[in-house]
Amino acid sequence: MKTLDLAKPAALHERPRPWRDNLDAWFDRLLTSPAVYRWTVSNPLTRWITRRRAQQVFDLMAGFVHTQVLLACVRLRILELVCESPRTLGELAAKCQVPASALQRLLESARALRLLELRGQGRYGLGPLGAPVAGHPGLRAMIEHHAVLYQDLQDPVALLLDQLPQGQMAKYWPYAEAESGTTGERRWQPDQVSRYSNLMSASQPFVVDEVIATYAFTDHRCVLDVGGGQGTFVSKLARHAPHLQLKLFDLPQVAALAQASFEQQGLAERASAVGGDFLRDPLPVGADLITLVRVAHDHPDEHVKAILRAIHAALPLGGTLLLAEPMAQAAGEAPLGDAYFHFYLLAMGSGRLRSVQELTEMLSEVGFSNVEPLPNPMPMQTRILVARKSKCLP
Repeated sequence: MKTLDLAKPAALHERPRPWRDNLDAWFDRLLTSPAVYRWTVSNPLTRWITRRRAQQVFDLMAGFVHTQVLLACVRLRILELVCESPRTLGELAAKCQVPASALQRLLESARALRLLELRGQGRYGLGPLGAPVAGHPGLRAMIEHHAVLYQDLQDPVALLLDQLPQGQMAKYWPYAEAESGTTGERRWQPDQVSRYSNLMSASQPFVVDEVIATYAFTDHRCVLDVGGGQGTFVSKLARHAPHLQLKLFDLPQVAALAQASFEQQGLAERASAVGGDFLRDPLPVGADLITLVRVAHDHPDEHVKAILRAIHAALPLGGTLLLAEPMAQAAGEAPLGDAYFHFYLLAMGSGRLRSVQELTEMLSEVGFSNVEPLPNPMPMQTRILVARKSKCLP
């Protein structure tokens, strides 16, 4: 059985307001009334609102088809092919080895979704939404990976009830392995760890760019990246801030890959990788800044608190923690990736999406102070919190 610690939304703690409930009930009846619908469609002043809402509902219903169009374009390398040069239907059919009559349906669907556009003489080129996909291998890797998620979402109610015989997404998740033995040590499957680590390494640049664009590393001398995978963040940070000494901590199999990568890039004098289990082993000391990038939301609350305590213990007085990951939006804020991440993490079988307030409370509980959110350019894929260890002993 999966055990997911889902906190209640803040709105559930509000006191009932009868007048607001009555108003909401009246408005619900209004919006669901067939007579009101017919009136809004016939009225030129309100027709555009009804049409827009109908289109939005249709897009929700058709969303799975849209994702499959995108997946097919990625698997057939269509976006990469037209990025090299605009191509006709016949040229693409020959390249993809798909009958032209069938491929045309895909191309026209992709054009409707703005992944492709017509360039003249019957040639297809990149559309405005196809360009980012064609330009980022990590994004294509994540799109391909989502085929696994879609298998678990074929029956979303069964997923919610934990009635799937064997979730496909959970197989990708090495940290969900059960503890075993009298010592309680966790079993690690090398193939799972390597596969998931490769995926995270491919998709990491999006988050790395956000962190580097948002936070100034000039006041630090040594950075430890906890759960740093194969070293994508550390490698890029090494080039961005040449004055830094860098360390990485992850599972032994992953840390070995990171160390080999540092040596291959000529970074071995400045960057080193240490293997261990951050839920059980002490973290390396000596860093005045510790980063936790896309780690906390993958774990349940008790694990996150254990990681944060280990980080607090490893930091010197006055040391800094930088935490970067997708976060739930607070009530009243426009939702970003909330709907996606809630179900993604449910299928993973571990962790949850937390708000800035929840993470701030966790950080304060383990001893951090001066927790501060930093605004960053693309908060949909990650948001950033900075916390500090007090400069004096309690």
